[in-house]
Amino acid sequence: MKFDLYRLVRENVRELKPYSSARDEYTSDGSKMVFIDANESPYTNGINRYPDPQQRQLKTLLAKRFSLSPASILLGNGSDEVLDLIYRAFCEPNKDNIITMPPTYGMYKVLAGINAIENREVLLTESFELDVDKILESINSNTKVIFLSSPNNPTGNNFSVKHIEYLLNNFQGLIVIDEAYIDFTTQSSWLNKIGQFPNLIVTRTFSKAYGMAGLRLGVCYASEDIIAILNRIKPPYNVNELTQRKALQMLQNTALIDEQITEILVERDRMAGQLAEIYYIKEIFPSDANFILVKVDDADKRYQEILELGVVVRNRSTQPLCANTLRFTIGTPKENETLLKVLNSL
Repeated sequence: MKFDLYRLVRENVRELKPYSSARDEYTSDGSKMVFIDANESPYTNGINRYPDPQQRQLKTLLAKRFSLSPASILLGNGSDEVLDLIYRAFCEPNKDNIITMPPTYGMYKVLAGINAIENREVLLTESFELDVDKILESINSNTKVIFLSSPNNPTGNNFSVKHIEYLLNNFQGLIVIDEAYIDFTTQSSWLNKIGQFPNLIVTRTFSKAYGMAGLRLGVCYASEDIIAILNRIKPPYNVNELTQRKALQMLQNTALIDEQITEILVERDRMAGQLAEIYYIKEIFPSDANFILVKVDDADKRYQEILELGVVVRNRSTQPLCANTLRFTIGTPKENETLLKVLNSL
């Protein structure tokens, strides 16, 4: 069956005429122009003008980096906004459903609740892999989107390429692959397959490897048709000027980022070896992310002890399949040594 994107779009979105801002209507760089069209302050301070609502420079740079068209890219105020736009464009409230695979990123469920969309949960297997048969059994005519985080949070592993491709070929809805942690794995990005699968959406963030969590920048890559639909409902100035400038700087000089990623990977391997020597750590799960999930004897007890000694970690024990687990983000070598010192003192 041929994939029909417009069957998935909410009727009100199909008929929506998007808002046209002043900077949408005038797109020249305007270096010699006098701007009195957008009711901005005329007093120059570097941020008195509205930012480019389509983030053209940034999209051009990203498109070149990943051999894509700028029209295949949408930028958001953090990846959470990008995910929310997907719900609002394709999922009819109080009618449609999405599928998630716990344990996974908790915002998928929160956004489903905010948008009045049923969240059908299909647990991962005991080895933290996709249960493809159960996922397909959970699909009905109102299933619009499947959300996958690969590498997954909080488990840290990539999902099987074979399993994901099977879902892409056998599901007539959208499949969103959240690649927030892709910079920390050797597995190829799904960006390379956007042209192959018309129902594939890949989301990324500048919050992890690029160190821009405080500025909030998320990216959505998909077919030009999907991006055009999302642009209909995107707020006009959703990515601020300072964020756009900083992201451009980061992308134009990635040598430091590459060095930091390399150090994190070295530290991740070193930490895994050191953690294995601690008696109350019962299991260390393989990681393709910038964190390590471990199983301990008593997560609530250990979390409190670690906190009292000045280190904040994440207790993931409330998540399915994650009983008595703690998640350690890989920090600087000094921060990691502090964590190890604390862990070994208990």
